[in-house]
Amino acid sequence: MNLHNIPNIKHLDSGNFFILAGPCAIEGEEMAMRIAEKLVGITDNLKIPYVFKGSFKKANRSRIDSFSGIGDEKALKILQKVGKEFGIPTVTDIHTNEDAAKAAEYVDVLQIPAFLVRQTDLVVAAANTGKTVNLKKGQFMSPESMKHAVQKVLDCQNENVMVTDRGTMFGYQDMIVDFRGIPTMQNLATTVLDVTHSLQQPNQMAGVTGGRPDMIETIAKAGIAVGVDGIFIETHFDPANAKSDGANMLHLDYFEDLMKKLVAIRQTVNQF
Repeated sequence: MNLHNIPNIKHLDSGNFFILAGPCAIEGEEMAMRIAEKLVGITDNLKIPYVFKGSFKKANRSRIDSFSGIGDEKALKILQKVGKEFGIPTVTDIHTNEDAAKAAEYVDVLQIPAFLVRQTDLVVAAANTGKTVNLKKGQFMSPESMKHAVQKVLDCQNENVMVTDRGTMFGYQDMIVDFRGIPTMQNLATTVLDVTHSLQQPNQMAGVTGGRPDMIETIAKAGIAVGVDGIFIETHFDPANAKSDGANMLHLDYFEDLMKKLVAIRQTVNQF
């Protein structure tokens, strides 16, 4: 896809990777604006094309008492405010066909969760909004099999599609990134590496997903070295008390240093 089709995305002439980053879930307006302000400052300074990420609703939770959101419309309006306030594009994930048209009124990119990427009606609903669609590769799917999900979007006369690798199940309670899949999927569409979800440790007995945030830098560096088009990182100023996926998020204080390292790697890769 042509990234210029994403409204308000900046720095596309920098030669950098692009990034989708923000909190796992929208917990409130103050936290969303605080994180966005920090990330906009960093990405503008380093000339990294940036899309703010935040889930307006967390439908896929291990336990019924897990946090699922502050209310759909309230969260979507916060995403819209972030976009307008900072002049940046925004992305959120959807879980039902009805979510597609609703979320499309507020955000610029619609994301299909990995567990739902084979749901034809959901993918078609997202594609028919005309918005850019980010398809998360299922943890159970091969990179090659993503061609069918991409084709569903293209068959809706929507060429604005990207795919995201968020790791592959490795046993019952771990994930692994097969970097061979990145060039494979780049033959299908613009390809993103979801660094933080790739480090999840799911299916824990406590009903709360674990993670390996200590490996974020390693996986991110490897992705940029392989030549991935974009990266996806969830970040928070207080991961230990985040309401969703805190165990695998990057602390906001470490974001700038990591981006500087990734930009340096990208500049080196661009020489070859």
